[in-house]
Amino acid sequence: MYRLLQMHASHLEEEMVSFAQKLVQTPSTSLNEANAAKMIENKMTQLGYDLVTRDNAGNVVGVILGRSSDVVVVLNSHIDTVSVSDESQWNHKPFEGIIKDGILYGCGAADCKSGIAAQIYAGALLKRSLLPLEGTLVVAATTAEENGLSLGVKTLLSETLPELKLKPTYAILGEPTTLGLYYGHDGWLDLDIRVSGMNPFHVDDAVQDIMNDLYNGKHNTSEIEICEPSFGSSDGNRNATIRVTRRLHEAENVNDVVAQVGRLASLIGQPSGAVAVDVAIAQEEQKLYTGSVKAVRKIADAWSTDPFSKLVDRARHALTAAGCNVVAGKWKLSRLRMGTAGNVFVNEFNIPTIGYGPGNEEQAHAVNESVVVDKIARASYGTAAIVHSCIGVPVFGWSSDDEI
Repeated sequence: MYRLLQMHASHLEEEMVSFAQKLVQTPSTSLNEANAAKMIENKMTQLGYDLVTRDNAGNVVGVILGRSSDVVVVLNSHIDTVSVSDESQWNHKPFEGIIKDGILYGCGAADCKSGIAAQIYAGALLKRSLLPLEGTLVVAATTAEENGLSLGVKTLLSETLPELKLKPTYAILGEPTTLGLYYGHDGWLDLDIRVSGMNPFHVDDAVQDIMNDLYNGKHNTSEIEICEPSFGSSDGNRNATIRVTRRLHEAENVNDVVAQVGRLASLIGQPSGAVAVDVAIAQEEQKLYTGSVKAVRKIADAWSTDPFSKLVDRARHALTAAGCNVVAGKWKLSRLRMGTAGNVFVNEFNIPTIGYGPGNEEQAHAVNESVVVDKIARASYGTAAIVHSCIGVPVFGWSSDDEI
């Protein structure tokens, strides 16, 4: 079985690398993913998926049907990328998609267009190998993830898959793991500290005290970022808002964090009672490329799948049996506001989730972002092996005409 999958992965390697390159050459910043989504939809159709559709959030969803839908595996990677702020810092143009010395360069190469290619072709490997599937495979390329809020995935899980009468059992993210088997990471949230009062001098002083003292003057670290305040006025009052981004660790409760920051800000900012101070999770409206508008809270919880769970155990054994290296761990997320849709799958929908992708985490959001091209086919092969371990019919002595 593994020889069959490996053979097809080898035959399709050039094609899947070319597809990843074309995706990199197609700009798709968050909320502007339409052109890349169309390419993905066409590719899934070309590869023979049983069903290919786009939903209200602009997600592209491909389905490979098994004998039943009792067990459903979702492969998920995001279409969108971060914006490029200064192209002059890049050695190669960020959307040129150049391949040099076995490395594909460009915005989204690691995060997460190589992951999209690997996952789409993992479905193709299973189709072309004629391996029987007991369960159903869903490959979902989703929108609006890089803003940290996973709007596309929320629509996928709350609307699209229920409409298709599919309930996910497991999820595999194609995010950068350097072919490691990842099962969680920290989260983050944006807080708005709002200060108001009739006397503008009191408000300004309170804001300055909060800025200086809330986190002992540490405004920008891997744990906390404090933005410069914005000021305004209404109903005769002076108003100020301080945006604070804070890392969320797995053991932390969001409500406790908000309450703690509120208490500290109030003690620092209103010792005389001359101003009012309150703290809330930041909210905003975002417009998807489909025109749909979503109101969202700016928070991504920490998440983790039990490393001894059935999913992780199956994935580890499948990769070992397939001759792939197995290195388990978690994403480090060295920069704030980075993350995956794992928090939505695990915390909001209770779906065991792992990550397995070709990119390197350190390349995500980086200048000169890149991915080693031979890892794309290896990720596709490993992903197909994991999927088959979850929904495949055990085969013994299986062969096909392709091997002759």
